Order: sequence, then structure tokens, then C-alpha cells
Amino acid sequence: MGNVMALAPVRDAPPPGAPRPVKREVSLPNPGSFDELHKKCKEVFPQQMEGVKLIVNKTLSSHFQVSHTIHMSTLGLSSYHFNASYVGTNQLSPIEVFPTVTGNMDNAGSLNAQVMHLLADCIRTKAVFQTQHSKFLTWQFDGEYRGNDSTATLTLGNPDLINESVIVVAHFLQSITGNLVLGGEMVYHRRPGEEGAIVTLAGKYSAMDWVATLNIGYGGAHASYYHKASEQIQVGVEFEANTRLQDTSFAFGYQLNVPKANMVFRGSVDSNWCIGGVLEKKLPPLPVTLALGAFMNHWKNKFHCGFSVLIG
Repeated sequence: MGNVMALAPVRDAPPPGAPRPVKREVSLPNPGSFDELHKKCKEVFPQQMEGVKLIVNKTLSSHFQVSHTIHMSTLGLSSYHFNASYVGTNQLSPIEVFPTVTGNMDNAGSLNAQVMHLLADCIRTKAVFQTQHSKFLTWQFDGEYRGNDSTATLTLGNPDLINESVIVVAHFLQSITGNLVLGGEMVYHRRPGEEGAIVTLAGKYSAMDWVATLNIGYGGAHASYYHKASEQIQVGVEFEANTRLQDTSFAFGYQLNVPKANMVFRGSVDSNWCIGGVLEKKLPPLPVTLALGAFMNHWKNKFHCGFSVLIG
């Protein structure tokens, strides 16, 4: 008997003339806001502290929260601030809830208020008002469009139709790849006898453990680098050059997390011979956070420290 071979048809190959299947394109992420390009690096640096501060937060309901802040300063006047906030029910993410209304007033009568509202799924609006001694100091209106892979923002600052003065800021960011974001900023200002515009280009590259960001334009350059060395250690580097002031600065910051001790330490040192650090300590099960900070300017021979207690 001879060997018999049967040829089976290839099932994976499409018949002649049939359309080929279209490959699905991977959607790019939204690049976020222009103001948050350097956020990852800035969070590593310690915040300036001076004097003694007591902060008491009180949650009245799932929508209302108030806080009282008493600041006893050694450099300036002591102050008291009352803050109230309202959040709505439209929650897009753990940190984005609309509408949101916040207001902060001090013992001198100065007010800082902010209103954020979601007009549509991709359109955010914000209004900011600031007064000082019962006089308007700043009013600002923002409109932001967030697409699937791009963000566009338009800001009007202190518009005055009578004196024909206004500040217009336009931002745009576009995700080129899953890691690369490119965009730019244009700042236009107009006042009686003066008019001008500044354009700045921006780019950010995000990897698994590090983020590099660069802003460069006619006014100067701002570069930052953030690196997550481990679950406990994070570092950040910032470089800024201002062409108008003919000044450059370099800063290095780091953050050390000790989860078992409920402690976080942030430190920094810069090219102006300034060194500082802030130690935060939580006291569970009590809703209390203690913070101690110290900062030294060797060039000016100045030293100041601060202590704060956060309840709630």
C-alpha cells in the first residue's frame, strides 16, 4: 500500500479578495494639566515652615468641610484663617469631584475663593477671586478641554474692558506616545502703553521609575528630573534659568518614607547655599500629624524653623 497524503486547507488565511482585519490602535493617555508637568518632582521638596501653626480640620458631612488655622509667626504678624469647602457628587477620580467650592478668609478680611465646575465630560471650568482689605486683587477665569490624548486650556486674568487690560494664557499638551508628551504655553498681556507675548515649549518623558520634564522659551528654561529609587526613597532635581533676571539656580531634593514608623522626611539643598528639611510624623490611632521643619541660608546667614500640628 502506498502512502496517501491529504492536504488540509489553511484556515488562518483569508480567502482572496476578503478585507484584512484592522489592527486595534492602543489609545494614548491624557497628558493632564500644563501646571502639573513638574508636580512629581516638586512633591519631593519640603515646604517652607516658620513659627508655630495649628490646623484643625472638621468634616461636617460628606459634602462640607471646614478648617481653622492659627499661625504664630516669628518673622511677621500672626494670623488666623478660616477655610470652608463644598464638594458635589460628580466624582471622576479620587482627587477630582465636581462641583467644588472653596473659600479662605483671614483675620484681616482678605478672601481667596475658588469655584470649579464640570460643564461636560471633557470641559472643566474654574473661577478664582482674591481680595485684600475689601478690595479686589485678582480675578481669573479658566476653561479646560481634556480629550482622550490632549489637553487645551485658556485662562483670562484680571480682565478690564474699560482700561483695555488683560492677561491671556493658553496651554496645549499632546501625548505623542505612551511615554512622551509635547506642548506649549503662550502668555499674552496688554495694559495701557504696554503689550507683549511670551511663548514657551514644553516636553515630558515618563518611564516606569523616573520622569524628565523641560520647559524652554524666551523667558528662560525650567528642567526637572524625578526618580523613584525604591519604595522608601525618592529624589528630584530642578534647574531654572531666568533670562530677565539673569539668574540661574539648581536644587536637589529627596524624600524618605518610613511606613513602619509612620514618618516622612523631605530634605533639599540648592545652589544659593540654602538647606532645609521637614519631618512629618503621624500618631495613629489619633487623627494627629506633627511636622517639624528647619531651614538655613548660609549665604545670608539666616535660620528659621517651624512646628505644626494637624488635627483631623
